[in-house]
Amino acid sequence: MERSGIRAVVSRGWGALRADSSDRLHVVDQVPHSWLFPRVSAVVHHGGSGTTAAGLRADKPTLVCPVLGDQPFWGRRIHELGVGPRPLPLRSATADTLTARILDLVTSASFAHRAREIGAAIRAEDGPGAAIAALESIQAAHRTYRRVG
Repeated sequence: MERSGIRAVVSRGWGALRADSSDRLHVVDQVPHSWLFPRVSAVVHHGGSGTTAAGLRADKPTLVCPVLGDQPFWGRRIHELGVGPRPLPLRSATADTLTARILDLVTSASFAHRAREIGAAIRAEDGPGAAIAALESIQAAHRTYRRVG
């Protein structure tokens, strides 16, 4: 963060990251994404589906630094949606590449604009309602099938 000149909150998380707080860096053990993300300018994370969803729901431009599993997929998806720069795999990240991507992330008006659009669309969804409607449709089809068969 020193190189970028911006302030950051870093969560040690499950990876037990070794870092100390400074004037520009606030290190925490854990913090709820639903509380933190609405209060920051952008999010940088591993790209897990839950963290990705929380960042998008909070209207935040996002940089994904994938490690494994589905994380590279979510990093590519974030970039394809125009919400953030190309993902930066953690294993290949350097101080210079991370600084460049973070500066791009926080200064790009297009990333912020797309994040607001996608966040609004996510918040407008009624996921539980859609799931209930799908289950009711399956149940109704099953009842019809049992009567006919």
